[in-house]
Amino acid sequence: MFEKILIANRGEIACRIIKTAHRMGVRTVAVFSEADADARHVRLADEAICIGPAAARQSYLVIEKIIAAAKRAGAQAIHPGYGFLSENEAFCCACAEAGLVFIGPPAAAIHAMGSKSEAKKLMQAAGVPLTPGYHGDDQDPERLRREADNIGYPVLIKAAAGGGGKGMRRVERREDFFGELESCQREARAAFGDAHVLIERYVTRPRHVEIQIFGDTQGDYVYLFERDCSVQRRHQKVLEEAPAPGLSEARRAAMGQAAVEAARAVNYVGAGTVEFIVAPDGAFYFMEMNARLQVEHPVTEMITGLDLVEWQLRVADGERLPLSQDQLVAKGHAIEARIYAEDPSKGFLPSTGKLLHLSTPLEGAHVRVDAGVEEGDVISPFYDPMIAKLIVWDETRAKALGRMRAALDDFRVAGLANNIGFLSQLISCRAFAAADLDTGLIERESAALFRAEQGPPDEAFFLAALAQLLGESERATLSPCEKNDGWRINGPLTREIAFRWGETTKVVAVTYLAGGFRLTLGARSVTASGRMTGHGRIAAEFDGHRIEPVAVQAGGALHIFLRGGSWKLEWLNPLDVAVEGGAGHGGLVAPMPGRIIALLAEPEAKVERGAPLLILEAMKMEHKLSAPSAGVVRAYRCAVDDQVSEGAELVDFVAEPA
Repeated sequence: MFEKILIANRGEIACRIIKTAHRMGVRTVAVFSEADADARHVRLADEAICIGPAAARQSYLVIEKIIAAAKRAGAQAIHPGYGFLSENEAFCCACAEAGLVFIGPPAAAIHAMGSKSEAKKLMQAAGVPLTPGYHGDDQDPERLRREADNIGYPVLIKAAAGGGGKGMRRVERREDFFGELESCQREARAAFGDAHVLIERYVTRPRHVEIQIFGDTQGDYVYLFERDCSVQRRHQKVLEEAPAPGLSEARRAAMGQAAVEAARAVNYVGAGTVEFIVAPDGAFYFMEMNARLQVEHPVTEMITGLDLVEWQLRVADGERLPLSQDQLVAKGHAIEARIYAEDPSKGFLPSTGKLLHLSTPLEGAHVRVDAGVEEGDVISPFYDPMIAKLIVWDETRAKALGRMRAALDDFRVAGLANNIGFLSQLISCRAFAAADLDTGLIERESAALFRAEQGPPDEAFFLAALAQLLGESERATLSPCEKNDGWRINGPLTREIAFRWGETTKVVAVTYLAGGFRLTLGARSVTASGRMTGHGRIAAEFDGHRIEPVAVQAGGALHIFLRGGSWKLEWLNPLDVAVEGGAGHGGLVAPMPGRIIALLAEPEAKVERGAPLLILEAMKMEHKLSAPSAGVVRAYRCAVDDQVSEGAELVDFVAEPA
């Protein structure tokens, strides 16, 4: 076995690989950009080497820097993780030339599967079912639209070198084709350096089911069952589960055998994933093969009890596959939720900044957390905004759903917008609970998933007041000058504590009692007492009912976590003096740091509400900023290729009078 490996990646996958390597006695070398100098994967590795500036194209994507780091550290092999250079043929070849083992498939297999169009030709020859479409080399826009017309709308435009939902557009109408093609090619060129696309029929209500395969250098192949990855937003997976609900044993075996044939056709070695579109009638079509480990591999590990990273290391070291097909057994059901720093209510807009508070569920046989960050770490604008992957397992899907609900309730984040509440809604919605799955589930269930945010219950304000009072008492024990126990000669003290949530302000009246407080909000009163137990937890009692919620003081606000809900409440300090300021310059501002890709309206143009005004590239994705109302675009305060910071004014916009 290797003595030392370098991990050419970052975040949760680098941490995941380090965990297995250390268990196997293999030393690890991390690489990091200047933005990741204090990242968790750097802290966990045995050694770490800086490879350049924050931008991935100047660090994690520079082959020469990574090879030099591996040689400098004396590593024998390189694990590419997923993303970045994991499916880069040139990187695989550079490793071989440098005498380093690439922990992944051979360059020929990467080449064969690196182009979606070429891969489909190979799969057709191998007898693997294909979705009807155009996979040719002629990329003339008129030719591409003619092919789309022949296929019939809706169609998918897909980057031939793509993955992760980047460079993919669904086109419903012929007249939208050229605009979506241009956007798709631009994103594909930025993400993969290749604007080549293919056109495919869009299968109505498709499921996305993938097969985990493994091959070794002796020519043996196995499939480790399947995963359903249908629940997606913007063509990126949100929830994954294994096994796929409702799949018959005959269909499972047929798809597994097709996946093995796909791997065999390119002499594949190592971990790979063959992805299929499954139509409502059960027919399945090859979509692509990912020549790497997948983000969602933990659900396969949970139902098989295997460590796929260990298998990768053993196969790369020349060992045979640890088990044959007839020795592989799947048990129970596993679900994975991807927890991101993003705001679902704003089109899943990524959020950047410091994780002021992060606490995760207790791990064990039923719950697993794969995280690339810890409390106090920063989610930067340069990389994917994933916080962690939450994986649960139980004997049945119904029990696993219960585990996931409880685990999401125990997963608490403060300081950044996040999708935890959305995930809780998603796993509880009718369609997902009933396993009525397809890639349009989120869109189809949007009315239930994107309901207007509910205001905090009275209990949240009571808890905030109790937390404020207990905090004062705790400070008083440290400084007698801070003492505020409500004692008065003529009777107990009554005071008011005000909190604001959004535009709503509520005032809690407090009466000090022996050993506690009487809290009143409107017509409701409770007797409250409690004590701080650490890390924001409070052992609280309201009218004799004991609970243990969490109230975290962070970023000038109280973050209340109670019965699966969370609210950010601002304490209104009565000593604060409001400062009035003039109205700011009217316009649109950058919602996050990024680069201006395109300006879509002419100066002085009159536009309707929702008209696209510009495209901002951030977090490796394009974000379209639209007119907030009907009005006039007076001028742009930015130019194409400008790097802008969060809050920067981008457009002078004058709204039409109501």
